[in-house]
Amino acid sequence: MASSSGTSSGSSTMVTNSGSDEDLQALMNERKRKRMISNRESARRSRMRKQKHLDDLTAQVSQLQNENHQILTRVSITTQRYLNVEAENSVLRAQADELSHRLQSLNDIIDSLNGCNNNIGGADGGGDCGGFNVAMIGFNEMVDHSFINPLNLAYLNQPIMASADNNMFQY
Repeated sequence: MASSSGTSSGSSTMVTNSGSDEDLQALMNERKRKRMISNRESARRSRMRKQKHLDDLTAQVSQLQNENHQILTRVSITTQRYLNVEAENSVLRAQADELSHRLQSLNDIIDSLNGCNNNIGGADGGGDCGGFNVAMIGFNEMVDHSFINPLNLAYLNQPIMASADNNMFQY
């Protein structure tokens, strides 16, 4: 009986080993299934993160393109204003040059007239006055009065008009 009891216990361990292999196989299959589910979930989260990152980059590109367009518009407006100011400055410089030339001419005329007035009653008895003769006395008096005459001042104060297109002056 000893041998039969040894065999019976031996066959029961084989049954136990066989059950434990099935349990172990089931446990490994369960772990494998959980790992597959976990990997699928991780891959899904990774795809979602990737899609969100792509959407964020697309939104950023759109925002930067919009900002770039606004900056280009501002640069264009600023450039146009600059060109307008440069054209206006050119006209003003031309007017200033013309006024300076006119002022110099008027000062030369005044200096000539003042020089003649001083020489008329001078020691030489009213002779030649730098190219002017004594008959200029009447003209000098007329010129002096014309500067004081308010009707003639309007003529002297005519504006100088300049055009930026052809740089021609109009009086």
